Amino acid sequence: MITTAPSLNGVNGRNSNGRFAQGNPGGPGNPHAKQIGMLRSALLEAVTPDDVKSIASKMVEMAKGGDIPAAREVLLRVLGRPQEADLIERLEKIE
Repeated sequence: MITTAPSLNGVNGRNSNGRFAQGNPGGPGNPHAKQIGMLRSALLEAVTPDDVKSIASKMVEMAKGGDIPAAREVLLRVLGRPQEADLIERLEKIE
């Protein structure tokens, strides 16, 4: 737990209210974000909808054959985590 308040003296780019001051350049950001974006774009270009269907069909086939990790992956992707499914069900009842 952080017990010290942010510096209000402008040294860290904050104003007297503790908010970021005008002109604060912010942090450096993620140095790998551009590369990750390029890799994701390349992957999206390389994989077709038919590829995804084929992969999903193989995972289901493996799951039916007793491959527990495959079954777990298929069920988690389709149904979500048990807590999440329960939460959605409870929210639907409230609405």
